[in-house]
Amino acid sequence: MNASSSFKINKNVTYLDTGVVCDVALGVNGSQSLYDLQWLPCSFVDEKVHINEKGHIETEYFTREAVLHFGNVGDKPLHPTIIFLVTASKVDMRHYLEGTEDKLLCEIRRYSTGRNVMRWPTAGAQDHDVWFTSTLRHSEGLFVITTFLRHTTVAPAEVKEDFLQWNKINDRDLLTTSAAMVILTRTPSVEVGLLKEPNLDCRFAVDHKLPHVTVEWNLQKHGKRSTLFSYSSRTGKIEGRGVAVKAIAAGNVSFKLPPTRKDSEGTYICSVMVPPLIGSLDIPLTLSEQPRVSINVDSTLSVVLGTYQKLKCDAERYYPLDVSIEWYREPPGGSPIPSLLENVLHSSHQLHKDGTHSLSAIFYLRPRMEDSGYTYTCRVSHQSLLTPIYKSFSLIVTGSNNIADRDIVGEAQSESVSQAWVEQERTGAIQIIQRE
Repeated sequence: MNASSSFKINKNVTYLDTGVVCDVALGVNGSQSLYDLQWLPCSFVDEKVHINEKGHIETEYFTREAVLHFGNVGDKPLHPTIIFLVTASKVDMRHYLEGTEDKLLCEIRRYSTGRNVMRWPTAGAQDHDVWFTSTLRHSEGLFVITTFLRHTTVAPAEVKEDFLQWNKINDRDLLTTSAAMVILTRTPSVEVGLLKEPNLDCRFAVDHKLPHVTVEWNLQKHGKRSTLFSYSSRTGKIEGRGVAVKAIAAGNVSFKLPPTRKDSEGTYICSVMVPPLIGSLDIPLTLSEQPRVSINVDSTLSVVLGTYQKLKCDAERYYPLDVSIEWYREPPGGSPIPSLLENVLHSSHQLHKDGTHSLSAIFYLRPRMEDSGYTYTCRVSHQSLLTPIYKSFSLIVTGSNNIADRDIVGEAQSESVSQAWVEQERTGAIQIIQRE
């Protein structure tokens, strides 16, 4: 395995160019190359399909051990398991890998072309070729790469193999294959804010000069699918927008979204059809805006004994709606478990024109002298945050010249709020509601 910080170029890949062969640098811009990878352990998800008594198709899936072995025709098995020997072709999944081998997750599945009987247009291909897909995922979400592997059996089967009549694969079989097509994304999932214009990455490559290709982008949400973009090289017809049509010739079918709104969330599906193969990638997109948190006092607050102080914590411009705002207090020197303030009042959620929300948490403080030195903290939690946001102040209680005030025994928490104060807030600029 060679480590390299340079841009790895694959000069043997042929992309769609409506009749012209072009060399394009579609490679890895990463810290380490896995191009010399010789083998990779995989899960082979095999399947058994049958028709039940009611005439319905039922599929049973079971996982088997397998290995992807990158080598040459005639290589001997490296492991006592199912071997998928991937021989040299003009596309090589290893060109697009990033990171280290231990971060790769490999899954192999059978692939059916359905009733679409078509010989793949490369040397050695046969009408009775058998197809598999090999999907490599990075465990930390850097990419997803699906490769279509073509396997030519020794002799054609009496009946063409399809999902109802799979050929049996034994535990130590070696299947010699060739990579025919690759489809990949470097944005397997996307999380962005509102009014952003994210680029959903999707690329493909094939092992021959393409006569025809069809590209589609669809949005799946709430059980419904809508087409955002479609292109056919056969007819030249283009519907929708978001894909640079000129870039398709270089194998780049990435989709640029318009400014995101609340209805932009969903699963975006990139599909590339090179008969008889159809490759697709699901890219879920979620919207998220972190709250801006502030409190209405400085880091040190001085309060005169016997007076009230309104404390307010604002969480502003967050998305989605659910947020938690809590007030805590702890004595000088800290406490293993700060005390949660009860009876904190929460405003109603405010909806902004951009789709974000704001919320406030308020309590009134009438401290005692012994509360001086306490720390009060607002804690805000939201799904957009890896850790909560904290805003704190230290309390200093000063004496009063009023003898009556010195004799007052105040409460340090919002329990000391009088009904008059609460009613004043309820009829003021902010509507106050009890926390659920």
